[in-house]
Amino acid sequence: MADALKIGIAGLGTVGASLVRIIQQRSNALAVACGRAITITAVSARDRNKDRGVDLSGITWFDDPVALAENADIDVFIELVGGADGAADKSVRAALARGVHVVTANKALLARHGVEFARLAEEKGLLINYEAAVAGGIPVIKAMRESLTGNNFSRVYGIMNGTCNYILTRMEKEGLSFEACLKEAQRLGYAEADPTFDIEGNDTAHKLAILTTLAFGSEIAADDIYLEGISNISIEDINAAAELGYRIKLLGVAQRTETGIEQRVHPTMVPLDSVIAQVDGVTNAVALESDILGELLMVGPGAGGNATASAVLGDITDIAKSRPGAQQVPVLGRPAALLEPYRQAKMKSHEGGYFIRLSVVDRAGVFASIATKMAENGISLESIVQRSQHTTADAPVTIVLVTHATMENAVRKAVSAIKHEGYLIGEPQVIRIERPKTA
Repeated sequence: MADALKIGIAGLGTVGASLVRIIQQRSNALAVACGRAITITAVSARDRNKDRGVDLSGITWFDDPVALAENADIDVFIELVGGADGAADKSVRAALARGVHVVTANKALLARHGVEFARLAEEKGLLINYEAAVAGGIPVIKAMRESLTGNNFSRVYGIMNGTCNYILTRMEKEGLSFEACLKEAQRLGYAEADPTFDIEGNDTAHKLAILTTLAFGSEIAADDIYLEGISNISIEDINAAAELGYRIKLLGVAQRTETGIEQRVHPTMVPLDSVIAQVDGVTNAVALESDILGELLMVGPGAGGNATASAVLGDITDIAKSRPGAQQVPVLGRPAALLEPYRQAKMKSHEGGYFIRLSVVDRAGVFASIATKMAENGISLESIVQRSQHTTADAPVTIVLVTHATMENAVRKAVSAIKHEGYLIGEPQVIRIERPKTA
């Protein structure tokens, strides 16, 4: 049997502690599967006195993750610190400079520095594995980097944030407000005390940027993603979607077009009978569309200590099974030097159409005026429905429109024109409609 693979773990939160426990409990099985033992020789975290429910005796402790990366007796550096810069960035750089393989679950770090890290690793013949950075326990990174080599991808999309999916699921199934569901998600630990990063779509955007690079061979472009979160989704939107035969999900979507690559993150209406519409709670789903494979939907736990630790452990065992001198898998699917500059696609007609909800003053001519403004901007309507609660004489009326394929700027211009007519109450709601092929 080969010499043991020595690893150092920076970060002993939920994921790090789960990883330590799993490796210690299954050391014999891992050694048999990998042909060598996996040994934790060093760890780092903020508080060495905290009880994490794992045995750290005999393991060298470092207060600073950078010091661990620079000085510990390790073959692989496991970065579970988090954050796009600071200690995470410095420690990964230190490990690569020293000639140590890296495993990370940090999508923000990769979205910002991934291309640079890939160049550094490939110059030294090192591996950077990051399965846990996207969709938790779903092995989508390995599938795209290795199993699906040779496929030309046309689109990748999915539900990539468990917090948002949990909130939208609870809103629909229990009729609760966004605010109530967010509080419950925070109580259960699905959402942070400051949930902005999740609910405004940033977390999904970082994951999508990584998948975009793997799918299309372009440099990571996390700053070139159209971004819209779920904080403005109301129970009225949820109910209207259901009546029309749709369910609202926060999707990340990237696709290749004739003019470049389109990346967007936003609330989306998907048909109730589509597979992705059935993905509830904190579960994630990633759909891949390619020329050889066709359509593939991968569904699984997107977060949590065990799910994420499982993905990290898979990355570690891949390194344990590799042998010196063997050809390494390119970090981003193809050698970093061959990644193409990112070219953002020009705006085109959105094939699925749009859902538009307007709250208006109940007076004669409003319905006709809205239809006219749509027509003036070249928007063809699939349906237009007026709903009135009639609770009081001056109660507002809700008008719901569903468009055929049209341009984003045409929809925005039409809505702006309606605003200037003076009968709109509050802000209009505009949500894209997707009709996935995986239905």
